[in-house]
Amino acid sequence: MKISTILDHIDSGHMALPEFQRGYVWGPHQVRGLFASLYQRHPIGGLLVWATEAKSAAHRGDQDLASGVVKLLLDGQQRMTSLYGVMRGRPPAFFDGNEGAFTGLRFHLEDEVFEFYQPVKMRDDPLWVDVTDLMKGGQASLGQAVKVLSQDEALSERLSDYIGRLSKLLGIADIDLHIEEVTGADMTLDVVVDIFNKVNSGGTKLSKGDLALAKICAEWPEARGKMKSQLSEWSDQGYDFNLDWLLRSVNTVLTGEAKFTFLHDQSPDAVQSGLDRATRQIDNVLNLIAGRLGLDHARVLFGRFAIPIMVRYLDQKGGKLDERERDKLLFWFAQAGMWGLYSSSTESRLDRDLAVLEAGGLDGLLEELRLWQGGMRMEAGHFTGWSMGNRFYPVLYMMTRMGEARDWGSGIALKSNLLGKMSRLEVHHIFPKSRLYAHNLSRPEVNALANFCFLTKDTNLNISNRLPEDYFPEVEDKHPGALASQWVPMDPDLWRIERYGDFLEARKALLAEEANKRFADLLHGDDRWLMETRPAGHTDQVETLGGISSEEEEAELESVNDWLIERGLPKGFISHEITDEAGTVIAQLDLAWPDGLQQGLSTPVALLLNEDDQLIVLASQAGFRCFKSSAALREYVLREITNDTTAA
Repeated sequence: MKISTILDHIDSGHMALPEFQRGYVWGPHQVRGLFASLYQRHPIGGLLVWATEAKSAAHRGDQDLASGVVKLLLDGQQRMTSLYGVMRGRPPAFFDGNEGAFTGLRFHLEDEVFEFYQPVKMRDDPLWVDVTDLMKGGQASLGQAVKVLSQDEALSERLSDYIGRLSKLLGIADIDLHIEEVTGADMTLDVVVDIFNKVNSGGTKLSKGDLALAKICAEWPEARGKMKSQLSEWSDQGYDFNLDWLLRSVNTVLTGEAKFTFLHDQSPDAVQSGLDRATRQIDNVLNLIAGRLGLDHARVLFGRFAIPIMVRYLDQKGGKLDERERDKLLFWFAQAGMWGLYSSSTESRLDRDLAVLEAGGLDGLLEELRLWQGGMRMEAGHFTGWSMGNRFYPVLYMMTRMGEARDWGSGIALKSNLLGKMSRLEVHHIFPKSRLYAHNLSRPEVNALANFCFLTKDTNLNISNRLPEDYFPEVEDKHPGALASQWVPMDPDLWRIERYGDFLEARKALLAEEANKRFADLLHGDDRWLMETRPAGHTDQVETLGGISSEEEEAELESVNDWLIERGLPKGFISHEITDEAGTVIAQLDLAWPDGLQQGLSTPVALLLNEDDQLIVLASQAGFRCFKSSAALREYVLREITNDTTAA
């Protein structure tokens, strides 16, 4: 079938995109490559479509399908979307992605190359032809181009060659693409998705969550949009969740199970009810966690996979818990996050805990966690780690917001109800980084958790890089008790930089004591869960590579994410963990896109600020293309993803 006919079929609703397909993920360099291949008449592969009844075809977009049998694209979406976008000058009805990937394509009549518009390079040069204008106008546009070229004496001698090349470019619309169909009563959604996974040239298979959502959208087409809208609302509040995570919560509410297959037989009404119930209880859970524990944004919301369990429990309780029950649930959540309960084998772990919850309630969950962990009391050694990505970093933040911690500049308490979001607090290095590096200390030593505290921005700026032996006496004089409220050892001799190691050890002991006190508060006297210590020799501390070491680094990473969002690209995962075969975290990547900046099409990418070569080697071995500066990453994006060499 000719390309022009296929585009007509898309317009008429005879060809569409199945609901389970992901959105458009190609970038400009793939679009250039596609048109270069078509221009040279190289094969680009055929299309695979699912021929099915229009009345039962769950498709993307709000366009009405033609009556009778329609063809849903299983393989060829990226190619056909690109062809449609360039040749029609607009995206198709089923489009979900970045229009900039196919906007402004130009063809050079002399060099016979395709590039995207660059004003300085192409303005006023008649040899650069707008491909979209030519395709939309057909022979009329070809005639206009010939007229412009013939008026230039320097080009007139080559006019016949240029006319031939313009005609060849226009002829792309007449190229035949082979279309293979799958059809028949035995072609159920499960079978079709399996076929899709086997032939999908992008290489990224549909997840179990994708399949479950496809089945839901087959009967409730608005489901994906409603879920995305809800995720956007949470994002505006500082929380980053994805569709799989939300669907997991819907599943636990409806079925009490973690595996997505249990959603397959749910009716549209049931799923809508489940989504409403799950959303309501997620809001309740986030309010409880933020209000009682002070964990009020994504960076400190460790253990987010424990939330579906909490959602299930709250839904069963009608969202109403007394104070003791509420705090015990929060105790379990914080402990689950602190010990990394869901850091590996997430679905299996969730299934087990849902079954335990059903049989034994909250006490059953806590007993299961105790047996798995081998003791829940904090020890000084748990604060031995370093970086803002460490699992116990949120514990330090939680203690600050729950307890009596006070700001060293104003003396006010740093409770969550007084300060709101994390943006008003900054991580403060008690011993300044510059002074520690001057003493030849390593990055992990400089950025030790026990050297962190949280202060207001003004206080942090005012302290600057002064040493504790200098500014601590001033703080204690103006705000007596403020130092101790942040678990500072009060022996002035430990405030000297020569005693930095001893200061850390003393503060770790104070931090562990405070953590156990705060956890005990959540148990309201039922402290049997804190009585047991871990077996001798047991340790949870595994030396990991990498980690965000300062507020400045975090701000730079978030700035990169904002820059990418402005260009219609996905933001990366901050403190992305790499695990070994046993599921143990062995490294943290500052900012990472494990599926690439174009999901399934571009290589995994990582931004590693101020990291050593050992981490870069490990990340590279894990398949990541690594960048050591945000400038280098931006250059890569502009050159290879968006082809926008005019922006910076």
